[in-house]
Amino acid sequence: MTTTVFPVEGMTCNHCVMHVRKALESVPGVKAVEVSLENNNATVTYDENEFQFEAAQSAVAEAGYKLLPPAA
Repeated sequence: MTTTVFPVEGMTCNHCVMHVRKALESVPGVKAVEVSLENNNATVTYDENEFQFEAAQSAVAEAGYKLLPPAA
């Protein structure tokens, strides 16, 4: 398992947090998600053999938000 913190753009309230969390939980390989409105990010634990960032980015975009690659 791998845990990565991804920046998220567009969240303004706890309702947004719920939408981002549900979007990420629907992505294959994702095992756990914690979304922080305060830090504008999502901490995702996933199986590196199944998870694809592009799939996560697409799911979050469909919910109306923007998932960014992790900071270097």
